[in-house]
Amino acid sequence: MKVGVVGVGAVGAATALSLLERGGMCRELVLIDKDFARARGVAADMRYAGPLSPMVDLRAGDYADLAGAALVIITAGVNEKTGGATDRSDEQGRLRLVDTNARVYADVVPRIVAAAPDAVLMVVTDPPDPLADLTRRLAGHDRVFSTGTLIDSLRFRVHLADRIGVRPRDVHAMVVGEHGTSEVLLWSSASVSGIPVLSLLAPDGTGTEELREEIETNIRYANITIIEGTGASQYGIGAVSARLAEAVLRDEGAVLPVAAYHAGFDVTLSLASVLGAGGVRQMYDPAMTEDERKALHRSVDILRKAKQRALSAAGAG
Repeated sequence: MKVGVVGVGAVGAATALSLLERGGMCRELVLIDKDFARARGVAADMRYAGPLSPMVDLRAGDYADLAGAALVIITAGVNEKTGGATDRSDEQGRLRLVDTNARVYADVVPRIVAAAPDAVLMVVTDPPDPLADLTRRLAGHDRVFSTGTLIDSLRFRVHLADRIGVRPRDVHAMVVGEHGTSEVLLWSSASVSGIPVLSLLAPDGTGTEELREEIETNIRYANITIIEGTGASQYGIGAVSARLAEAVLRDEGAVLPVAAYHAGFDVTLSLASVLGAGGVRQMYDPAMTEDERKALHRSVDILRKAKQRALSAAGAG
């Protein structure tokens, strides 16, 4: 199978490397960037590691080289640091990038669809959810999803595991709604082997509010913390993108917190989504407390406004 990565900045390169390291998913990987020299350089660098990896035909290319692709991963656009979205006091967070990156998508998505009309499109660029709504409008089909809150859910599991003293893989916890500051951490269903994490964090049932606030802050602004240290948040989302590509290419029917268009909410958001060959084919509404449900609806309202901004900025409203 052929996979394309459009946008070979920090996230695109990390995604390509993760795809190679997972192995066995695709036989062809095409890297596309507005700076062809960069795409060619990244492809050459990775190809020299070819003898250590499963056989993949990796090359830089143009949009025409996406013909026959089963999946195209879109990482093109400005990142948070370049776009000025690294202020923890800014309620917009990643949504500050909507207008700029919507214009980028207005250019690249029609080119992708013209070359690979049957491909599933995965949106990674921030903010991914409104850009997925725009991509769906520009592509004219529903085979579109975003990485959503999978990375946030993994961060949630890691922070809980650190506090409890167990492996992150043994923690079950989910974040839903926006991949951004309005995201909703589902504390009520977070567990370890069926044991509620809140009872493990505070056996006497008290004193969890400060801890919850600290963990939520760490997760909501993890990207900024990473950017402050490295300049770009890339490795985690690269690994996430490769895992999601695997679910699509192998038609797994994996249930993951990724984002797709929800007709009931009329917006793209993350819930418990079934991901396979055609993208997200079903979305389930997880059990929530009343407060969590209210928070989800606030997130939906924010995403609806961001969707309209994206459509307007791209001239697709």
